[in-house]
Amino acid sequence: MNIFQIYEGWRNNLFPPEKLKEAIAETSASRMEICNNCEHVSTKHNTLRKDVHCTNCGCTLSAKTKCLSCECPLKKWMGVITQQQEEQMANHGREKQ
Repeated sequence: MNIFQIYEGWRNNLFPPEKLKEAIAETSASRMEICNNCEHVSTKHNTLRKDVHCTNCGCTLSAKTKCLSCECPLKKWMGVITQQQEEQMANHGREKQ
């Protein structure tokens, strides 16, 4: 995961682009179902962090699962679009303003 994907995940978590809201919500819901059943989800471990995160990669799942170009490092779920495609879709419409 790179800095742009971290930004993408947090942006989609906090301020999702209108055009992508439905895709982000659907993708995140299906990924969270997988993560919640994974042996690496923090809720199955005694950790000091209060957020729900992956104990394998350390990512906060509320953001990681909303990054459309991200994939699980354990290959339990894959990116649905490329990082470039996600940025193009997120920025589409801003140019017309």
